[in-house]
Amino acid sequence: MRPDEIKDLRKELGCTAKELAKALELEQSTVMGWEKGELFPTKQYVDRMEALRQEGPSRFPKKSRGKKNLTPMELLADETFWTVVRKVLAHDALRTEVMRLAEAYDDPAAAPSPPKAEP
Repeated sequence: MRPDEIKDLRKELGCTAKELAKALELEQSTVMGWEKGELFPTKQYVDRMEALRQEGPSRFPKKSRGKKNLTPMELLADETFWTVVRKVLAHDALRTEVMRLAEAYDDPAAAPSPPKAEP
């Protein structure tokens, strides 16, 4: 695997060199060496990177870094949201667990409507 292919893989997976190194149980400096062409991955690591490619970007979920809550429109554009929706729809046990957890939260649709401004 060439240095540019490793960089392309990280872009495809949406991960940092540090995250890729952690997934491969390596030091970040090793991944950086691969990307600079100073070091080269063995077949074992090439195979592991290909397996990560098969898992896709969901293998590297993004952590909120103090980011504000997403607006409804931003949430609808978030692929992670749709991954969760698909899983909830496909798995009865997950749907049951989600419903149990949801009982502790207020339903925003049940909130009273804000007063209308008078003309």
